[in-house]
Amino acid sequence: MNLISIKNCRIEDSAQARIKNFSWSMQEGQAWLAIGPNGGGKADFLKALCGQLKIVPNADGLYSNLFDGSVEIVSLEKAAALIQEERANDESEFLDGGVDHGRTARVFFAEALLNKKIKRDSKTGVYDLPPFAARLESDPQVKLCGVEKILDRGLKYMSTGEIRRTLLCRALLSQKKLLILSDPFAGLDAQSRKILLDFFDSVAKRQLAQTENAADKKRTQDQKAATFDFPRIILGMERFNEIPDAINKVVEWTGGAISFCGARADYEKVLADKNAAALKERKTKLANFMAQLNLANEQSAVLQNAAAPDNSVPAKSAAATEPALIEMRDVNVGWGDNKVLVNLNWTLRKNEHWLIRGPNGSGKTTFLELITGDNMQVFSNDIKIFGARRGSGETIWDIKKKLGIVSYRLHVEYRMVGASLLAVIVSGFKDSIGLYEQATDVEVAAAKKWLALGGFAGRENESFNNLSYGEQRAILILRAVVKAPQILILDEPCHGLDESFRQKILDLLALIAQSGTTTLLHVTHDPTEALAAEKHILEFHPGESPMYAIIEL
Repeated sequence: MNLISIKNCRIEDSAQARIKNFSWSMQEGQAWLAIGPNGGGKADFLKALCGQLKIVPNADGLYSNLFDGSVEIVSLEKAAALIQEERANDESEFLDGGVDHGRTARVFFAEALLNKKIKRDSKTGVYDLPPFAARLESDPQVKLCGVEKILDRGLKYMSTGEIRRTLLCRALLSQKKLLILSDPFAGLDAQSRKILLDFFDSVAKRQLAQTENAADKKRTQDQKAATFDFPRIILGMERFNEIPDAINKVVEWTGGAISFCGARADYEKVLADKNAAALKERKTKLANFMAQLNLANEQSAVLQNAAAPDNSVPAKSAAATEPALIEMRDVNVGWGDNKVLVNLNWTLRKNEHWLIRGPNGSGKTTFLELITGDNMQVFSNDIKIFGARRGSGETIWDIKKKLGIVSYRLHVEYRMVGASLLAVIVSGFKDSIGLYEQATDVEVAAAKKWLALGGFAGRENESFNNLSYGEQRAILILRAVVKAPQILILDEPCHGLDESFRQKILDLLALIAQSGTTTLLHVTHDPTEALAAEKHILEFHPGESPMYAIIEL
């Protein structure tokens, strides 16, 4: 039985056709993976299946979807849009308490179950929750997604991993018939990834068993579709890793068209051949990449009134004699009874590259926001940045001049600003979200070199908002490194990147670490993304005493 049939159709938005012609079908007994490089068409395909874009038959085309109107997507883009919405609706200035925490996970889930918005008091900001909301802790889906402890946390205060699990839980609570999970493991810690893998395999296997047992031919196709006990799932991934065992079909998108459609085993053979060829070419590509990087760095050095980077790394003993870049002494951060950081003591010195790790919600992002100035509790703690205690007279702009930042928060903020790729890169010199002054010829030349380095040559006038999530993340990394900052802060920089972009970014970061001019602070849940230069590890252990550990390699 065909659940979805697409023959000779196009995908279009309100202005144009984004994919001109393709055919694909989903049948009983199939568990699909959609994969492909950033900008290759996969994102448009998944958006079209859930109704965000239109699937329109061409002259001889056909389209039918038994899940129409009952599809939910969980994606990095949806998570970013949700946070964007919460911040846009902030009414702190109108509330009696002066702080608008926005919707909590409890409110968010209750709205899904009621299928409508919940009213709240305009003065206090308190939501009029139904009685069942008080019992959500015991809900099986809430437990499955591991969000019982964050039900009363505002969505805009959640970590990247927490907001992803919250969106997944809401999707399950919505009781939609088809769930599309786009890059669902991004930003999740090891335990959360295992939970999600087990969940996917469990649901998929039950579906397949149900299909095998559904031999009652008296029911119509529509009746069969309506009696599914479990939602169907289509998985979208940027990279072929951590693929659930239940996946048996793969559709790959490249260059706006389907480049593979068939059995998983056949795709694995094709992928193995591609990877072997890519490995042979990597040494040559890396040499060319280094030459391009040197040119781009030289251009940036002109703008910083400094010499081109020296490719030698100062000895550790020499770095230790220089003033610390950052010092934290007995730092405590929390909200009410929620203690995020407890008695943290930590020092960052030049060329001591740090890997920051820990489970979702352990304080990694909060720790970085104390440095970037996005957390106001920095002023109530003993924190020195570039030798000056925060609150002693320096402005946040004095600090950000010396920082390069890639973070989920920055990504969300940039999605609210319409800007060309060139403007985004140039704004890295200005430390602004968007570009509000005329760029100089030298800045434009430097920005174009960095765009070419990232594989965006000739695309400088494209809109940032028209790129795929992964391409946006790559552009923000280029923006962060364009000025050769003293400290480069990377909060899950490879979110949403396909294998090609991911390898290029990791190579770029490795070369930057070797330059001797920039010190890295790198948060990632993926152990394969740790760089050889990251010899220092800050590991968070929430709920333990002490709540952190420092490891030297």
